[in-house]
Amino acid sequence: MRDKPWIFRTYAGHSTAPESNALYRKNLAKGQTGLSVAFDLPTQTGYDSDHPLAKGEVGKVGVPISHIGDMRALFDGIPLASMNTSMTINATAAWLLALYIAVADEQGASRKELQGTTQNDIIKEYLSRGTYVFPPAPSMRLIKDVILFTTKELPKWNPMNVCSYHLQEAGATPVQELAFALATAIAVLDTVKASGEVAPEDFGEVVGRISFFVNAGLRFITEMCKMRAFSELWDEITAERYGVTDAKRRLFRYGVQVNSLGLTEQQPENNVYRILIEMLAVTLSKKARARAVQLPAWNEALGLPRPFDQQWSLRAQQILAYETDLLDYGDIFEGSIEITRKVAELKREAKDELRRLDEMGGAVKAVDTGYLKQQLVLSNSKRLEAIESGEQPVVGVNRFPESEQSPLATGEDSILTVPDHVEAGQIARLKAWRKQRDAAGVAAALAELTRAAAQNQNIMPASIACAKVGVTTGEWGAVLRQGFGEYRAPTGVGRGMRNDSAGLDDLRNEVDRVSRKLGRRMTFLVGKPGLDGHSNGAEQIAVRARDAGMEVIYDGIRLTPAEIVAAAGKEKVHVVGLSILSGSHLPLVKDVVAGLRQAGLDDIPVVVGGIIPAEDAQTLRQFGVAAVYTPKDYEINRIMADVVRIVEKAAD
Repeated sequence: MRDKPWIFRTYAGHSTAPESNALYRKNLAKGQTGLSVAFDLPTQTGYDSDHPLAKGEVGKVGVPISHIGDMRALFDGIPLASMNTSMTINATAAWLLALYIAVADEQGASRKELQGTTQNDIIKEYLSRGTYVFPPAPSMRLIKDVILFTTKELPKWNPMNVCSYHLQEAGATPVQELAFALATAIAVLDTVKASGEVAPEDFGEVVGRISFFVNAGLRFITEMCKMRAFSELWDEITAERYGVTDAKRRLFRYGVQVNSLGLTEQQPENNVYRILIEMLAVTLSKKARARAVQLPAWNEALGLPRPFDQQWSLRAQQILAYETDLLDYGDIFEGSIEITRKVAELKREAKDELRRLDEMGGAVKAVDTGYLKQQLVLSNSKRLEAIESGEQPVVGVNRFPESEQSPLATGEDSILTVPDHVEAGQIARLKAWRKQRDAAGVAAALAELTRAAAQNQNIMPASIACAKVGVTTGEWGAVLRQGFGEYRAPTGVGRGMRNDSAGLDDLRNEVDRVSRKLGRRMTFLVGKPGLDGHSNGAEQIAVRARDAGMEVIYDGIRLTPAEIVAAAGKEKVHVVGLSILSGSHLPLVKDVVAGLRQAGLDDIPVVVGGIIPAEDAQTLRQFGVAAVYTPKDYEINRIMADVVRIVEKAAD
């Protein structure tokens, strides 16, 4: 009998709730069978759209959801009782789930029938994606609260996606992806078990609702073996560590988005083939097939994809599922000597890493000490060095760069752009919302939320009550910030120079020469302004600058332009580098440059990196930016050489 296909999803959301709703309904009409919601950065970090830190970020990388009115508009005409919805939300997962439940209640949907997933994996946010807010202990408590609430109230809901996807995006090897993700799942389940809030006989149900969200790169045989290793390791852990006897509750259930890290700006049409090959890793093997698949668009290294680009990725899934005979057969790799050998190798190495983490005190402790972050930064450095040297071939980049002009990637409508008026409109609607709601009801709900947070009560009932009376995302976030505090995760960028970095001798000599000319060591401030938490690029620039002999100032993510300007003055830096991947580069860079000018520091050159369209790069240069770098600029040593020349020119 032919197997059912996996759930087809497209990760989507931008501008406003009504516009995103229209996109969802179009995609569903095209045969998409589940939703995957992208929220904007203010929503993900618990700020309202009019908060100063939200400037330039509203609606850029996802949809802004400030209150239940936005959530109603997002799912207007979409029956939640029959929809399978995945929400990529972490620090504010409890809040967005509360809003979703409140809207489902309004629709008359039974909570028992709601299906979907909240990502709700804060550990990987500390390591890669950067949308964390609270320290580890209260963050783990919030995850636990969501798990316990949904297990009782929403039995078909997956309260957590243990998310290795972003670990690979941050440079994780297959072994690290296996070990770090499984260590995260262990930390969460240990937290739930230690709470004493689940009867031993019910713990298997908690285990059975944990799902995973993974990545799959181009080495698709290794990636497919990784998925089989995940499945076998999870079965062993849940049986041996937690005593789960029901085999169904030990199943490794996962969704996937294939690798975005390897998508290239050069010859971007090649990415279509990369995406298709990566999809094979999570679909070919029945024993380790994904439950849900979402594919990136071919042009995501250039900017936000258009509806056509997302349709192209959806059609790839549909052709594989409906036109081929893939689903007619059992597992075609069962019994393969090569596959069995590779799976065993991955399992052995992952178990070794899991033992190391266990000896350190587990995943949370390894976050706090900086171990996990340092390992990812090091792995990513080695990956990039292999591409720079040509050891790791990338077609169209370091191999076969000769190319015809692509008709697909040119023209003013080749990517989706979010107009400036979107932010102003969202803020105006938010202010009107605050004026028309019941202020007394809001105050009472927030007081109850404060009490629940302080008295260690499950946060979900109070959050749902807040949602229903019109509390905003920023107000919910402010209460928990006040009660739990905020956190800055380790950057993973040490101060010591690596001695095994190849090809740096000439660059180090140039840094030494210019430093002598300056009269002190050349100092490079690497800044991440705004709410963009994707810090991989900034970390690699900081590491390479350090290894080249520069003094590096890097304080991590989520800095205001004013903080960057103040640090530039205090540290007497010679150059400022800004990394922005959220599409908010124009307003943020403009503010930094203006701040330097006002502080009398306009002699400090500024360089910028990010996913920046050519016309925006020209605008940045008009602001006074000395150089702009995009994903096509993969030779970091060349970027460092440029920075040295820029500093020397500014000093002359």
